[in-house]
Amino acid sequence: MLDLFTILTKGGFVLWQKTFTPIQGSPVQDLIKNVLIEERSGTDVYYKDHYALKWTLANEHDVVFVVAYQKILPLTYIDELLETVKRLFLSRWEGTDADYTTFGPIFDKVLAQIEEKGSQGRQRAPRKFENTKKFETSLKGSQAQNTGALPVHDAHAVDEDEITKNIKALKLQGSPRPGGKGRKVIKSNKSTPAPSPSMNDDATGKKKKSQKQARVWDGQIAKGEMEALDYSKAGELEDEENVDTIAAQFVDPSKLGQKNEKGIYQVQDVLQASDDELDFDEEDDETTTTKGNTSGLFSYFKSFTSGREMTAETLDPVMATIKEHLITQNVATHIAEHLCQSVRTSLLGKKLGNFERISTAVRNSMETALKRILTPKTSLDILRDIEQAKSEKRPYTMCFIGVNGVGKSTNLSKVCFWLLQNNYKILIAACDTFRSGAVEQLRVHARNLRALQTSGGGVVELFERGYGKDSAGIAKDAMNYAAVNQFDVVLIDTAGRMQDNEPLMRALSKLVSVNQPDKIIFVGEALVGNEAVDQLTKFNQALKDFSGLSNPRHIDGMILTKFDTIDDKVGAALSMTYITGQPIYFVGTGQTYTDLKNLKVSHVVHSLLKK
Repeated sequence: MLDLFTILTKGGFVLWQKTFTPIQGSPVQDLIKNVLIEERSGTDVYYKDHYALKWTLANEHDVVFVVAYQKILPLTYIDELLETVKRLFLSRWEGTDADYTTFGPIFDKVLAQIEEKGSQGRQRAPRKFENTKKFETSLKGSQAQNTGALPVHDAHAVDEDEITKNIKALKLQGSPRPGGKGRKVIKSNKSTPAPSPSMNDDATGKKKKSQKQARVWDGQIAKGEMEALDYSKAGELEDEENVDTIAAQFVDPSKLGQKNEKGIYQVQDVLQASDDELDFDEEDDETTTTKGNTSGLFSYFKSFTSGREMTAETLDPVMATIKEHLITQNVATHIAEHLCQSVRTSLLGKKLGNFERISTAVRNSMETALKRILTPKTSLDILRDIEQAKSEKRPYTMCFIGVNGVGKSTNLSKVCFWLLQNNYKILIAACDTFRSGAVEQLRVHARNLRALQTSGGGVVELFERGYGKDSAGIAKDAMNYAAVNQFDVVLIDTAGRMQDNEPLMRALSKLVSVNQPDKIIFVGEALVGNEAVDQLTKFNQALKDFSGLSNPRHIDGMILTKFDTIDDKVGAALSMTYITGQPIYFVGTGQTYTDLKNLKVSHVVHSLLKK
């Protein structure tokens, strides 16, 4: 019934293992990589291919017990098997010099007993015919009733308990609910009162029709003034006066990135505000003592117990507090639950150190878990990837996707401005052929960026084909144009779409499958909480389901917009990273081209765990 049972340390050293059938792939390694390391051990079971894996932790000895079986099998004794094997293994082999190879016969005996117990529980003996009601109506049943072997049941006998139950049920059905449809309301024959004279305009009682009045706009702009405000004509921004105007509007010199020793412009980091750390211990009020308050002093030293084992009773109040705090920091609810459950599982059974409090141990473990989740698994150096693509004689492509109104075009322009500072030749592909004004918006951005690039080798152009065309075909033509004209980077702008809009999601999947961009960047708002989980999950699922490829693409990273409006509620960053496992490249902190910042892991962890 089982495929594999293994006992290993948290460091990856296998202490004992038994294989029942040959294992396809490496499900245990995937469990360690995707669950235990990623702090997702709060889940009940992990599915990989056609395997289901369950595990239990012995934190006091840093040992993990894992069982693998076919996920189509309804095995109900797995939890009991894990706990029994865990108890027997730890009670016999706690030393470092123990011989773990002799555990095989003990395990076989335990497995046989538990499987036999489980099979007995599943097998249910059928009732004898003599114990059924149909037997009473048969000939033998009637004879048995006449001889007194069976109790006689009178069909006309009345059971008082049954009558009481029926009466209560009828009362519940007949009683009207508050605000519901209960008994019929009998209308009275009294005439309704006449309407008050205030409701009518004249003595006849006729209502006067309200006439809609034309709206008068304040500060209406004349036609000549409108033409003066139109900057869409080409060539109007070539003079230095207009360049200075654009620079004053869209570039903040204090936010410009600084060149490093290699002459590369780097994006500035988000400033991290200093604040006190959050303490999740509920005993803090008792520990604040005054002179002569001996009870508070006693509880203060009582909390510094040495060698006390952390149990569910001591951890649950602290974990409830930290879960509530994470939700207030805009972390998605079920992600906060899974994360707290994972930290709780990793702490159960561990002993506190000298003069260590439970709140301190929980906070340290939570901080480690957050850093482990938020630490990027891939390189964030986009400039290095661009240089690698240049060495291969091809343009580097980035595709920006997301829902409506999150700021894809604006943040694409911010990324373009940063790349222009590093003297790259950039082509912007206007693949949003759905929203009115999308192409004109990119045209304005491209013109402004060209006006700002007064020195250096940076070049930016816009590739457009109008509206109503196939976005995948436009992206393909733009990449071919960039390859012929030796562009370094292609930035693909796509139409905003809701995650439940299947036709648009199919079109997006087609664009990605046909063109295979180097990076798929999801642009999302830092304001969302639970909605971010739904958006990312369905975008990734659509890219997988509608691609038609054996190895479909997925989101490679995120850009968080409107980061300057959330203060310290950075929970969306944690939610997005937890769902996708991908890093956050940049955050948008304003409306100008320089409002693009790096988000450090320490900043997110500090903001999540501060008061």
